[in-house]
Amino acid sequence: MNDDDYEPSINERLQNLPEGEKLVWKGGPEFWPLARRAFHIRGLTLYFGVLIAWRVASALSDGRTLLDALSYASMLLPLAALAIGLVLLFAWLSARNTAYAITTKRILIKSGIALTGTLNLPLRYIESAGMKVHADGTGDFPLAIAKPERVAWLLAWPNVRPWRLTNPEPMLRNVPDPDRVAHALAEALGGQVPRQAVRPTTERSIQPGNTSPGMTAPTAAMPS
Repeated sequence: MNDDDYEPSINERLQNLPEGEKLVWKGGPEFWPLARRAFHIRGLTLYFGVLIAWRVASALSDGRTLLDALSYASMLLPLAALAIGLVLLFAWLSARNTAYAITTKRILIKSGIALTGTLNLPLRYIESAGMKVHADGTGDFPLAIAKPERVAWLLAWPNVRPWRLTNPEPMLRNVPDPDRVAHALAEALGGQVPRQAVRPTTERSIQPGNTSPGMTAPTAAMPS
């Protein structure tokens, strides 16, 4: 797969589906789960918290009063607020401008902020689909692409499975109502949804019903 698979508008594609192709599901990521997992907002906040605490401790060890130490450390607060605010804004814009769609012929992933594009994934390129449900009720659905096809990791981010740089897997990320999405994927791929109930951080795989010989679902655990 290459840059030509990116189209300007997911809505334009959905409004002009070929005859016989139907929309199965459409949705997008939740802002806060996306900010936590894709943009690592908690890690950034913890970093500045540790840095401020270190400056307080350093000032106290130099013999300053607690008030002086807090005043010295507070100089970092504007920088911390700016950095965290910018990351949150970027995460919000990313969630707002990201849309996913599953049809009977393809999966579409629209993303981008200043420049947007839509990744068109025909179902024949999808070897299998995984599922991970988080404690907050959102789910991730990585899509294993049959070789030799592949997508560009940087173009797909943040809608891509973490730490899969050499063999990127596009991902429907932090979507609400993951059971509904699992059924939509199973319907599109011709497979069946496992019957067991969804549990936090549960991982499953959804296999296409018409895969070629030797095609199996990924079994490796997904990193958060």
